[in-house]
Amino acid sequence: MAQLKLSSPWVIFYRELDALFKDDPEVHVVYDEDEVTVKLFVDSADKAGALTALLPHEKEFGDVTLKVMVVPANLGATYLQGDELFNTAFRGNPAFSFLKTVTGVFFQPLIYVVFRNQVVQYFNDSLGDIYGLCSTLYQDIAKDVFVPMDNVFYCTDLPEVVKQIMTPVEYPW
Repeated sequence: MAQLKLSSPWVIFYRELDALFKDDPEVHVVYDEDEVTVKLFVDSADKAGALTALLPHEKEFGDVTLKVMVVPANLGATYLQGDELFNTAFRGNPAFSFLKTVTGVFFQPLIYVVFRNQVVQYFNDSLGDIYGLCSTLYQDIAKDVFVPMDNVFYCTDLPEVVKQIMTPVEYPW
C-alpha cells in the first residue's frame, strides 16, 4: 500500500478545477506551489473572459489565500453575461451537456447549467478513500469552484436510458 500524504485544501481546489477542465482542449490548469496560485491557460480570448467572470480571483483557506489567474493566449478578452457566459466558458468541454434558461419569479431568468451524466474521479489524497481517489459529479465540482450566483443552478443530465423511457412531454428539457 502506498504511503498516503494529505494535501492542503487549496491543492484540492486545484485538482477540482483540473478535473472539470481536463478534457477541454482550450484550457490547461497549472498549480504553482511557490506562489500558491492556480493558473488557467486558455487558448481563446472569449473563453478566458468568461472564465474570469465565473471563477473567484482569490479563495481563502484559513490564513492561506489561493490566487486564481486566467491567462488568455491572446489579448482582447471579452466579458459576457447570462447564457453567453456559460456557453462560452464550456464551449468544447465534453463535461458540459447543455444550458437551459427559464423565467422565474418576478421574471428573473434562472440559468440551469447541465453537465454530462458521468462520475468524475481524480486524485485526492484525503482520508475519505484509502486509494486517494475522489468520486463526484461535474455539478458538484462546479458548485465548489465557481463564484456563487443566485440565479444559476448546476445540474446533471438524465441518463440516456431514462430519456428513452420518458415521452417528450415528461422530459423537462
